[in-house]
Amino acid sequence: MLSKLFRAGVFVCLAAGCMVAQDPTKVEPKHYKLDFENERVQVVSVHYGPHEKSGLHDHPGGVVVSITEGHLRFTDEAGKVREVFAKPGEVRWYAPFKHRVENLSDNPYDAVYVGIKGRLATASRGPSTVAMDDETKKIVAGYVTSSAKP
Repeated sequence: MLSKLFRAGVFVCLAAGCMVAQDPTKVEPKHYKLDFENERVQVVSVHYGPHEKSGLHDHPGGVVVSITEGHLRFTDEAGKVREVFAKPGEVRWYAPFKHRVENLSDNPYDAVYVGIKGRLATASRGPSTVAMDDETKKIVAGYVTSSAKP
């Protein structure tokens, strides 16, 4: 009886571990590098070489700032595909969702992802994106441009 209970406990722990978010900096370190993290945000550098693909991973909801131009394909865990064309300095909100990424371009793609942690990060699910207003784009693009200078 005790061994059955122990096995059931191990199974529950393993199943729970599979359902936990798959941090891209851990499961995709080739493409995602942690730059900063605290209890509220996670800032991650994103880099995909030409035609590179990622494995399945997820992020908390957050803002992506494209550093370079990109043509990306996102495929969610249900197989739904969405293509995104990104321009340098463009800023987009992404709700949290599990996905794979493929760089469809012949050029590398670079971006910065600022993930929001906590209750706000899980407020909405799905691959929706919302473009930011022009003033916010200018502020973020100016920050990114000034921080990229040596």
